[in-house]
Amino acid sequence: MRRELKVSRDTFHLKSDFMVEENPTLAEEKQPAATAPVQVRQDVGRKDEQKTEGVRTPSIENPPAGRQFQQRGKWGVAHIYSSVNNTIIHITDITGAETIARCSGGMVTKRDKDKGSAFPAMQAARKVAGDALAKGITGVHLKIRAPGGHKKRMPGQGAQPAIRALVRAGLRIGKIEDVTPVPHDTTRKPGGKRGRRV
Repeated sequence: MRRELKVSRDTFHLKSDFMVEENPTLAEEKQPAATAPVQVRQDVGRKDEQKTEGVRTPSIENPPAGRQFQQRGKWGVAHIYSSVNNTIIHITDITGAETIARCSGGMVTKRDKDKGSAFPAMQAARKVAGDALAKGITGVHLKIRAPGGHKKRMPGQGAQPAIRALVRAGLRIGKIEDVTPVPHDTTRKPGGKRGRRV
């Protein structure tokens, strides 16, 4: 249905299938001036049909290059338990049900006093990362855990070297999360009222 909008000085007429009759006496008294038809824009609200010459619009097939976090390849979860006495690195699948690789500071050193130090943690992380990359894991989300509870709630000295070793081995790092168990109200610390007597 085609409509044409005609503008006069005092009256507006909408020319369509139905016509609005004007009072003949008013029409004789007020002679409208020469009116030019006003064209209504048909392209309002249709941005996809407007011509964009020289402007590149990104398509879905070829997204623009930029810093976008896209999880390509297989991803797993690296559980890093770090205490004063040991550092345990355990890589699982994304659900946490299947073990992919596991190593600890005690598995790479012979001295018990060195199990929680930085260098055995780096060696364990390097070994775990090599096993994970061989099985197709390209990136890991980190879950770092300290002993927690009424023990220390800060990770030991092997946590940061283990993370650096995972990155240097070629694994991509996603989220880093602290999963140390912290109670709302703690249990009674062992040792009794007077403390542990050495």
